[in-house]
Amino acid sequence: MPIPQNINDENNNKMIVKEERLSFVVGEFYSRKDVYQIMSVPEGKRGGNWDTGYSRFNNDCYVFANIGASGRTGHDYPNRFDGNDLVWYAKNGSKLSHNSIQSLLNPTGKVYIFVRESNDNPNFLYLGNGKVKSFRDTSPVNIVWQFTDPRESHPEILTEEVSESEKLVEGAIKQVFVNIYERNPLARKRCIEHYGVVCSVCEFNFADHYGEIGEGFIHVHHLKSLREIGKEYEINPIKDLKPVCPNCHAMLHKRKPEPYSIEELRGILWSQKKVTRKVSVKSNPPSIAAKPMRE
Repeated sequence: MPIPQNINDENNNKMIVKEERLSFVVGEFYSRKDVYQIMSVPEGKRGGNWDTGYSRFNNDCYVFANIGASGRTGHDYPNRFDGNDLVWYAKNGSKLSHNSIQSLLNPTGKVYIFVRESNDNPNFLYLGNGKVKSFRDTSPVNIVWQFTDPRESHPEILTEEVSESEKLVEGAIKQVFVNIYERNPLARKRCIEHYGVVCSVCEFNFADHYGEIGEGFIHVHHLKSLREIGKEYEINPIKDLKPVCPNCHAMLHKRKPEPYSIEELRGILWSQKKVTRKVSVKSNPPSIAAKPMRE
């Protein structure tokens, strides 16, 4: 992969920075075989550590994590999403002093992170180029990954309006759970695959208005009432999530502690459109054609 280079343009004395493109697209699925082909991994360097969690190749690191499911070795690590971050555990017996862990904590290249929900599924969802947010000197080593690479798009990270749980008393902890569900990239992916990327409230489609840069962009909203979420609650991306645009997402959460329902907000929106239309007609009556002057 080419690295960013500063090139001195002698003609206009400007610094031009070449943009480096990452090899994987956030939100897309890849199997280990796909990764081998994309990164041109030789046959003799495949398998082994690649199949048991994390490996290193050409200065870049590759992490394959299971969420809520055991891995190929049978170990079930408590990997989970915490807001926009991934709480991840290395292999049993891992220590901070191990070279494999040091290469993750102090990478010389990128750390490509992939996740899946089932050991039977060969495909992993690409989360992004991970950066270490924090780590704990435990065994197995625990690392919290954040995804802040400006070259990658993370639509779910833009949902600031659902982070105002400090205003809640009853159900504050549950509201945090809701935030996590709305930002969970695996749940988000399954929701969008089922419903598409059109807002469930106002029917706005970003691609229709912004073209290529709007392709695939949408937020997801959690439908369950706080009262319905218990300790053993498991999210169903089809029944519990719906795609919404950022504006409608913010308006859904304007009511505390229980947000508006999709149907309620849709009713408010269309009622307001009718009022606005009437006011507009009164303020701007149809013009009357001027009569020709008599001589």
